[in-house]
Amino acid sequence: MNGIARFLIVLGAVLILVGLLMPWLGKLGLGRLPGDIVIERENFSFYFPITTSILLSLLLSAIFWLLQR
Repeated sequence: MNGIARFLIVLGAVLILVGLLMPWLGKLGLGRLPGDIVIERENFSFYFPITTSILLSLLLSAIFWLLQR
């Protein structure tokens, strides 16, 4: 049970850090990459950051892979 608690604490800290860094990440273009789907209508907007999600997934996979070694 101790490992799960530690994982949840680290995950929460990472989420807080990403939330605090969001204004600066937006300036880098993260979230507006080619391949991110944005549909804006008169009373409706849909945003699906598929390219950003893939990029973040690859980055996190590499980080976790390096931490396991």
